[in-house]
Parts: sequence; C-alpha cells; structure tokens
Amino acid sequence: MSHILGARLVPNEQVRIAPTEIGGIGPKEATQVRYRLGISENIKVNESTKYQIDQIERIIGQDHVVHWELKRGKRADIERFIPISCYRGIRHQDGLPLRGQRTHTNARTCRKFGIVPIGAKRKNDGDPSHANKYEGYQYFFPSN
Repeated sequence: MSHILGARLVPNEQVRIAPTEIGGIGPKEATQVRYRLGISENIKVNESTKYQIDQIERIIGQDHVVHWELKRGKRADIERFIPISCYRGIRHQDGLPLRGQRTHTNARTCRKFGIVPIGAKRKNDGDPSHANKYEGYQYFFPSN
C-alpha cells in the first residue's frame, strides 16, 4: 500500500489517476507530474517502483499546494474578513450564506446548529445601550 502526502493510493489505479486522491491535485496536475517524470501512461501504482512514488511525492510537494495548505490559506482568508467587518466576514461570523443565496426558506444546514436565527438580534452581552426598551418606564393607567 503506497502513500503520498498522507493520501492512500489504490494499488490497481493508474499512476495518472491515483494522485487525484490528494486534495488540490486534479487530473491535469497528476498527468503533468507523470509526464515530467517520464512514467508510462498505463502503468499502475502496484507496478511502479518505490523510487517512482518518491519522485511523484517530491514533485507534488515542491510544486503544488496540497490539502492542508489549501485549508490553512482558506481559513486565513476568512480570519482576515472577520476583523475588517466586510460583508463576507459578517456572514461567516453569523454562520449564514455569503454569496447571495436565499435564507427565508432555504439555508437550513448553515442555520440548524443554532448559530443565529434569521430574525433574531445579536446577544447584547450586558451592554446597557442595548437594554430592554421598556426597562425603567413607568406605566400610567388613568382611572375612570
């Protein structure tokens, strides 16, 4: 059983298809890697040598952005949006769709974990400026 960058390669798959199991490597990149190494198109993973698999791993590692780096970059982008309070940052923070999707009847999956209901206001966290609007009022009911 061969592994490349934490992804298990299926032994009966061709070398041009097997690296697509790695996040960030598609069919085009896998074919380019195979072509750069001069590996035959029809050779399977279990027929290739340990040296060839190491070469594939080396080329993918140095030339391509793979799954954990992609996730780290995506998370860094989200973390950049939140402090500047741009629209996408606010929607990420509230757990709502951010590309213009409808939220009245759909978007249940992003709202079902109780992040923020659509019509509800944000929690005031003890801020007196957001106190109950009727707090401190005296009600006057005139008698007959």
